[in-house]
Amino acid sequence: MRVTDKTVECLAWESLFPDAVYFSEAGTDHTSMGVGGRIDMLLYPKSVKDLAEMIRLLNRQGTAHAIVGNWTNLIVTDKGYRGALICTGRLNRIDILQHDEASVQIRAEAGASLSEVVALAVRENLTGFEFCAGIPGSVGGGVRMNAGAYGHSISEVLEAATLMDAQGAVRRLERQELHFDYRNFRLPENSGIIEAAFRLKHDPEGHVCEKVNKIMQERRNKHPLQYKNAGSIFKNPKEIPAGRLIEEAGLKGYAIGDAVISEKHGNFIINRGHATADDVLALIHHIQQCIHRDRGVVLELEVKLLGER
Repeated sequence: MRVTDKTVECLAWESLFPDAVYFSEAGTDHTSMGVGGRIDMLLYPKSVKDLAEMIRLLNRQGTAHAIVGNWTNLIVTDKGYRGALICTGRLNRIDILQHDEASVQIRAEAGASLSEVVALAVRENLTGFEFCAGIPGSVGGGVRMNAGAYGHSISEVLEAATLMDAQGAVRRLERQELHFDYRNFRLPENSGIIEAAFRLKHDPEGHVCEKVNKIMQERRNKHPLQYKNAGSIFKNPKEIPAGRLIEEAGLKGYAIGDAVISEKHGNFIINRGHATADDVLALIHHIQQCIHRDRGVVLELEVKLLGER
């Protein structure tokens, strides 16, 4: 069933989930790239129980749905999303669970930001998570994408992941049950991440804060953070980083509408002010065509696309 804005349906959802349901929202108001058409319904569960109940109700209604984090690394098409997007932003609890002489386990809900986990690690002088400094994503998104930088990735520190399936049932996968590829967690079909447990080590030398500050400065120097963007657009091929391929092709600064390949970093597309999703997708296609024609390399998307084409 297609979600509509019929008064009766709105009231039914709003009575079940007060202050957690929004209809006909503009993607431009939510995505970090600042593009996207209308989203039929946005849901903001306040608890894992709410999330399970929402998923079960959507299934009973036959309504298409997907789970999103904090809207980074995501592009909603200009035609919008016909269905419900479930945002985990209010599922953001972070706890320290286990201490021993060498390490600590941190549990974080899917909607917590990676930056909040980094900040906790700095306060507690825990090492292993510094590479996530400046990555503007949520824990759920970071795990799903096996986020990484500076030669490290989430898979190195993830000890367990708690998932919810399409029926709202919850299960925890331990380290030995987790399978990762480059920028990808092999998530069981029709499952979403609701919580992650990380194992970080004590740093006896006390250099965690210094390392994080250095990484943040490098990011500010290399990345176009003053503009709306979705982070790295393409996964890095094994042979050469995508940004270098794009730079060597002379594509920095190339624009379609207000979507522009950053002069700072070739693997970033920025919104100069009024870019549309169509502009961004056309620019992505142009980059892929040029790199494949000139270098024989197929650039694979790192960003996720949602919505009608």
